[in-house]
Parts: sequence; C-alpha cells; structure tokens
Amino acid sequence: MAAQGGGSVDGGVAGGVAPGKHPIRPLPFDPAKLKGLSEKLLRSHHENNYGGAVKNLNKVEEELVRVNKDTPPFLVGGLKERELSFGSSMVLHELYFENLGGDGKAGNAVQAALGRSFGSFGRFEELFRAVGTSLAGGSGWTVLAHNFQTGQLGIYWSGNHTQNAAYSAPLMVMDMYEHAYAIDYGAAAAKYIDAFFQNIQWDEVQRRLERAQKAGAALRG
Repeated sequence: MAAQGGGSVDGGVAGGVAPGKHPIRPLPFDPAKLKGLSEKLLRSHHENNYGGAVKNLNKVEEELVRVNKDTPPFLVGGLKERELSFGSSMVLHELYFENLGGDGKAGNAVQAALGRSFGSFGRFEELFRAVGTSLAGGSGWTVLAHNFQTGQLGIYWSGNHTQNAAYSAPLMVMDMYEHAYAIDYGAAAAKYIDAFFQNIQWDEVQRRLERAQKAGAALRG
C-alpha cells in the first residue's frame, strides 16, 4: 500500500505536517446511523484505536526529531519501527472510516471495474469476504488496492499494520482487528463482515479508483 505515515530521521514529514502534529480526523459520518455497527463500537474504535495511533505517532516523531549521529542505532531502529507501525495504522484507519457511511450499493462504474478484474462483481465480493474471514480471530486488514507496477486491482491480506502491497494504492480497507467488531459481535467476525458490506461508501471507493488510474497513467507516461 502506498500510503504510510511518518517522516524521516531528519524530522521532515511527507504531506506538510510538522513532526508530532498529526490531527485526529473526525468521523466522516454519523456513527448513530450505520447499519449493524453500533455507535458505541464506532466511537470506541475511532477514539481509542485510531486516536491512540495518531497520538503515539506524534510522540514518536517528536523523538525522531532529536535523533543525531550519537543516537544509538538500536534506539533509531526502534523508533523507526514504531513510526512505521503507528503511521500505517493512522492511514489505514482513516481510509477505513472514509469508506464507511454509505448505503452499500455499488455504482455501475465501480461494479464494471471490479468485474473486469475479478470476473464479476459477485466474485470480487466473494474473494474479499474470504480474505477477511481468513483473519477472523486474529488481527489485520483486508485491502482492495490498485497495483501501479502491474496496473491491476488485487485483494491483499495484511496480518498487521506494516505488511503492505508494494507500490499500490488502497481503494477499500476493512479492519479485521477484533477491536473493529468485538463490542457488537464478540468473535462472530462473519456478522461484522456482513455489516461492513451494508455500509460501504462506494462513491469514495470509486473516487480512489479514478485517482489511482489517473496516477498510474501518469507514471507509465
């Protein structure tokens, strides 16, 4: 996945955000109005898991600004590992919440694109659900992404925040960490996946797809 949070050892941060200053973005939907996902669950997920990742990333970046030639390598390595983990968690959570809040009905354009890549829209959904189910009871992410190297769409499995499909842009993200569903469904991950599909904001997925296709065309230039 192309999106990563965080900066560099010299304190520079991609996207123009100063080290340690990443904001916690508000939920892009009314958490009381989603189908099958309670307001309690969504607020806890947003405030504790996503918010915690942002706060921890900010702390790590503040420490990275202090790194110099005398900083022990093991300390630099530990900070950079945490920067990658918290930064990826921040980005993936933001993408996750942004692709929720819809009515779960995919438009013709995105259905056609997924049909071309996976044989049919129904086959895409079957495969996406299967990858999500493979993570049930554990932790990780299921990601539909545009691969810039191949120009193809793929469904990727990630066991944690840092297992990414190289040179790819996430189009749709489903959080499969238990914190994303345990309050409502306990260990019944399949019921959560059903609820996720009922609330997909397909307009956002389509927007990401069009942006990735445009960027891919420019890269192939």
